[in-house]
Amino acid sequence: MDATDDPRVVQLGVEDAAAGLLLSTEAHWNQTEDDWRVFLRDGFVFGIRDGAQLVATAALLPYSGNNAWISMVLVTASHRRRGLATRLVDVCLETARKRGLTSWLDATPDGAAVYGPLGFTPTQQLRRLKLKSAQASAPAPSAATLDALCARDRRATGLDRTALFTAFARRPGSRIVSASGAIALVRDGRTARHIGPLFADHAAAALTLVNAIAQSEDGPLLLDAVASQSAFLEGLTASGWTIERPFQRMRFGPATATDEEVPFAVAGPEFG
Repeated sequence: MDATDDPRVVQLGVEDAAAGLLLSTEAHWNQTEDDWRVFLRDGFVFGIRDGAQLVATAALLPYSGNNAWISMVLVTASHRRRGLATRLVDVCLETARKRGLTSWLDATPDGAAVYGPLGFTPTQQLRRLKLKSAQASAPAPSAATLDALCARDRRATGLDRTALFTAFARRPGSRIVSASGAIALVRDGRTARHIGPLFADHAAAALTLVNAIAQSEDGPLLLDAVASQSAFLEGLTASGWTIERPFQRMRFGPATATDEEVPFAVAGPEFG
């Protein structure tokens, strides 16, 4: 593909899950092939190929309530700086516009500089944290229901992500747990187990549940936390968690989510 080419944007199908996984693995993201299948089955995933090779993607996952999430924005290293990601995000935005959806995304600092001129505005600052080696030494926290998790999510975000969380919860190894009034989903990722979403009324409850999860798991864990919850972040780092990277939650157009409750830990469906 030459820099002067105008490659065709195509809509991808479930049969492209393995090719998508190659892109997210190259970027060192934590997605599994099952994660890709969720977007390919329930959303709109657009791609650009160079011959038979999938070299760039972007996905739009609609939620009820006239919201949608843009994610899986990936370009293989050899094809970057050619405007492919911007083209694909534009297609996602046009798809959302035609359906009356407000688009959201999570961006790296570099990505935020690109998405701002496209019309996205920042909302929450987030932090990706990692616990390199959890060692199981205690029983798992109490089990909780999918309905309870979805209800708490709607209160906190104003979004209805029932279909997404149902897909996660049905996978082998997934569990929904609660302690001290906090609730969280724990699921497999490509290189680490992921805690999220996690909701709590205060930092102490969130930390109690995270510590209980860590004490019942083996291997690395990932968690995405709201940056403004300083007591929660300080408690995590004091317990051995390290901050891997910041990212910015952004929205396109008017906000439709409410802010009744600020979650202590959240998981945007980009799974990066």
